[in-house]
Amino acid sequence: MTDAKTHPIRKPDRSGFDRRLLPPMMLGSILNPINSTIISVALVPIGRALGAPASQTAWLVSALYLATSLGQPVVGRLIDLFGPRRLFLLSTSLVGVAGVVGTLAPNLGVLIGARVLLGFGTCAGYPAAMALLRSEAERTGRDSPGGVLTALAVTNQTIAVVGPLLGGLLIAVGGWRATFALNVPLALASVALGLLRLPKAAATGETPRRGDRIAQLDLPGMALFAALLVSLLLFLMNLHPRNAWLLLVTAAAGTAFALRELRAPTPFIDLRVLGGNTPLLATYGRAIVAYVVSYAFLYGFSQWTEEGYGLSPFHAGLAQIPMFLMAIGVSLVSGRRKGVRGKLLVGAVGQIVACLMLLTLTSASPFWMLPLVALVFGVPQGLNSLALQNSVYFQSDAERTASSAGLLRTFAYVGSMIASSATAASFGPRADTAGMHQLSWVMLGAGVLFLLMTVFDRTLGRVNPPADTEPADTEPAE
Repeated sequence: MTDAKTHPIRKPDRSGFDRRLLPPMMLGSILNPINSTIISVALVPIGRALGAPASQTAWLVSALYLATSLGQPVVGRLIDLFGPRRLFLLSTSLVGVAGVVGTLAPNLGVLIGARVLLGFGTCAGYPAAMALLRSEAERTGRDSPGGVLTALAVTNQTIAVVGPLLGGLLIAVGGWRATFALNVPLALASVALGLLRLPKAAATGETPRRGDRIAQLDLPGMALFAALLVSLLLFLMNLHPRNAWLLLVTAAAGTAFALRELRAPTPFIDLRVLGGNTPLLATYGRAIVAYVVSYAFLYGFSQWTEEGYGLSPFHAGLAQIPMFLMAIGVSLVSGRRKGVRGKLLVGAVGQIVACLMLLTLTSASPFWMLPLVALVFGVPQGLNSLALQNSVYFQSDAERTASSAGLLRTFAYVGSMIASSATAASFGPRADTAGMHQLSWVMLGAGVLFLLMTVFDRTLGRVNPPADTEPADTEPAE
């Protein structure tokens, strides 16, 4: 049997990273964060328009995360086996379909279905980008420049933070349906760039037979992983003792999944390799607690500024502009610096300080305090995601870069589901100040845990991404 990763021997091309790949990489990777964040200011208008309470509109958040958490590692594994081009084109096309369905949705159920489609459709962008970075490193004979990793992180951070403001603008111009319609032109642009610029399999040296690659899919392992993840996330989405049976399902599925993966010749997730990679496991653990804080702020703060403080969706997004600017600034400044430990430590302290500031806010606080809190949150927003992304790139097995990147997003969305549950439990029927303070204590606890996990992880000192040694005017590789 031909090895699915057998590549022809190629002489390294020293012409440098092919920067023509950057536009599709960046556009594809932002489809998920833009749909993750733009909904934060649309939940209240959607609830009013469709007559749905906050407990039901929360499924618009949960549905996307549930689909994405499952889809990211699965699609990442498919990219590892089949290459990024096909999966990128297929998934981004699905984003356009979801945009049309959401724009025309007659009720909340169809709208939730559209969010599920968006979740699956946005799965390929980020793993494909990481796989392209790895293939370019193999083609050029040197690791991908730090500037490219920084550009990818900054793009995602920019969209993640500017999402609420963009959502507010779209709602002001075209109503909440415009936030779904936005996906149609984004999908068309992604497909066009993918067709024009993403290399075909032959260009990346991917020559194994289709049957050999299909044999490595490990469909039983994927099915058990799906059962494990879905049952866990359903429990986290509705924390209540009556749902404890879901934890039993999670435990059973997890046990079966572990037994399957340890015996499978080509496992979906190689637990033997992953289990021996303690630094990568620690990175995934940090991703969970980091995103508990990040997403609790994103959704909790946005809802409180609208319902508890009385701002419109547009002004609620406007209040978060300082976070957008700060996140970009710190990512650009720190992106070319080696190592991740310092970034994570500063990001952890930034989270703690911002959570303490949230505890001082009330409905009578002056408006200037809102952008000030957002400004402080911009520091960890810009540092943590960059550091986590770089950690996975340099800690993961080179043959499983895309699936490892997908797992990072999965663990991040586990954190987002915990944040969603904490937000729902803190606010109840209305996002008032008391609920926001209760949520802030949860965020503070997660921030302290993130700090401790960073301080006591001695392996972080060995994660040293190389500086970008390419000249600024490097021509694209032919």
